[in-house]
Amino acid sequence: MTGASPAVVSASKLGLTFQTSDGPVQALSNVDLTIGKGEFVSFIGPSGCGKTTLLRVIADLEKPTSGAISVNGMTPEQARESRAYGYVFQAAALYPWRTISRNVALPLEIMGLSKAEQAARIKRTLDLVNLSGFEQKYPWQLSGGMQQRASIARALAFDADLLLMDEPFGALDEIVRDHLNEQLLELWERTNKTICFVTHSIPEAVYLSTRIIVMSPRPGRVSDVIESTLPKQRPLDIRETPEFLAIAARVRDGLRAGHSYDD
Repeated sequence: MTGASPAVVSASKLGLTFQTSDGPVQALSNVDLTIGKGEFVSFIGPSGCGKTTLLRVIADLEKPTSGAISVNGMTPEQARESRAYGYVFQAAALYPWRTISRNVALPLEIMGLSKAEQAARIKRTLDLVNLSGFEQKYPWQLSGGMQQRASIARALAFDADLLLMDEPFGALDEIVRDHLNEQLLELWERTNKTICFVTHSIPEAVYLSTRIIVMSPRPGRVSDVIESTLPKQRPLDIRETPEFLAIAARVRDGLRAGHSYDD
C-alpha cells in the first residue's frame, strides 16, 4: 500500500535518547518506517518499547536525537505549526467547565476561525462521531466512551489528513471498546484519514489495521511489519475467522520473539 500512495510519515534510522539523572536512556533505535496516505497503521509492543514516544516524535512533542523523519513532506515541527495532524490522547483530556461543543471548538478558536466556520466544523465532527444532540452537555455528564468520542471530534475538527491516536480506548471496558473500534473503522472509511494508532491489544490491532508495526522492547525498534489481508468491511465476528486468528498469531509470535524477560 505504501508503494502506491505518497508517504504521510517517513522515518529513516530514527533514534531518540533521553538524558536522565541516571544516565542516557535509549528509547528508539534505527526506526525505518513509511506510512502511506489512507493507511490505518497500529503500533504494538510491550510497555516501555517506545510506541508512544514514536507517536510523540511524529507529533513534534519529542525531538529525535538521530536519523530523519518527515510528516507530509515537512519536518514534524512544520507539520505541527501547519496543523497537519490531530492527536487523541489516552485520556479524553476535556475541559470540565466547557460544554462538548466548546471543547471541540477550542483548537478552532486558537486557529482564529470565524464563529460560522467553528459552528460548521463542530456540527460536522460531532455528526461523524455520533454525538449530535450532546453539544451542550458537559464532559462529566457523558460516559467514558462518549468522552473519548468527543476527544476524537476535537482532533478531527482541524480537518487534518493525519490522525494520531495513543491508546484512546485502553481504559474502557471490553464491550464499549468493541463498539468504539467499530465506529472508528466506519469513521476511517468515511473520511479516508491516515491513522497511526498505539495499542497494547493484539485483537484491537488486527481488527483495525491495514498494517501492524510490531516493536521490540527498549530501545524500540521495528521488529516486524504485518500487512493485513482482511477485507475493509470488518464485522466484529471476523475476529473468530481463521484468517484473523492467523494474523493475531503472527503478531503474538513477533512480540514473543522480540521480548526480553531480563529487562
